[in-house]
Amino acid sequence: MRAWWRCAFLSERGYGFKTPEERARVKQHLFDNLAHMRDEFAEFREKLKTADLAEQAQLYAQRGISLDSNLWPDYALDRSLGELVKAGLLKPGGVRRIAIVGPGLDFVNKEFGNDFYPPQSIQPYAVIDSLVRLGLTDPKTFELYTFDISPSVNIHLARAQQNATAGKPYVVQLPWNSAVPFSPEYLASFTTYWQALGRQIGTPVKPVAVPGKLADTIHIEAVSIRPEIARHITPVDTNIVFEHLAIADPEEKFDLIIGTNIFIYYGAFEQSLARVNLAAMLKPGGLVLSNDMLADKAPAQLEEAHRTTIEVRADPQIVEHIYCYQYRP
Repeated sequence: MRAWWRCAFLSERGYGFKTPEERARVKQHLFDNLAHMRDEFAEFREKLKTADLAEQAQLYAQRGISLDSNLWPDYALDRSLGELVKAGLLKPGGVRRIAIVGPGLDFVNKEFGNDFYPPQSIQPYAVIDSLVRLGLTDPKTFELYTFDISPSVNIHLARAQQNATAGKPYVVQLPWNSAVPFSPEYLASFTTYWQALGRQIGTPVKPVAVPGKLADTIHIEAVSIRPEIARHITPVDTNIVFEHLAIADPEEKFDLIIGTNIFIYYGAFEQSLARVNLAAMLKPGGLVLSNDMLADKAPAQLEEAHRTTIEVRADPQIVEHIYCYQYRP
């Protein structure tokens, strides 16, 4: 199925496979794209050496938005949510309405090229699992909305909601790559999170098989998410830079909005517009969590209330942040 999809994708763009010349042209096209991706990663890493936090948060402003995802931001969010509970910024049972900007649709991680699992959106379920485990959300009454500009993401999540309404579970594969050069302390903590991920809202099931030698470094588990959880997740076609939901009832505004690996694709002006739109949908005291520092070029009444810092590597030092902004009208 994957091979057919790739061939159809290339055929639609004028590439053929019948003659040796056509196949050579396809091969060159793939190599050119691989080299382009390599150069982008190299340029990104060079910029990171001197960029401050604000510059890091806008490094992808000239790139197209990517849909792929991984588990690292979900782990960072889990750490941040725990800190917010301890800081008193989140109260037991205090999160009923949640929104996720850019939930992602993962089927081939661009960094490692893994494409052995079906298309899936992990973050909505990972976030709910963390909120339930921390006692912040009632799994029977929560409402979660996703905001995305991608028809592929919205159609996928709408279909998942329809299937859940019909009593069908949503199965998520949870792969990660131990070849990533993270510190032993980080990996130990992440592994503990990963081993429990999804257990609050689903049941472990047999994961898809990891092909060939990838099994040496790819670790995977799978969880079947209960239908009563999946049907509470509603996708909305929304461009957060230019739009927000018009919510008349103050009680129906959001307690928590999350956006990871999404605002980095925008410059300061667009981030500032997004910040205004996020604030417009929050209850007083509501929170925005992002692993990107949001530019503040327009009045939004969103103030940084907490910052979670996670050391990913000690040498060279690599840290990840989750920024918490609180709506204070």
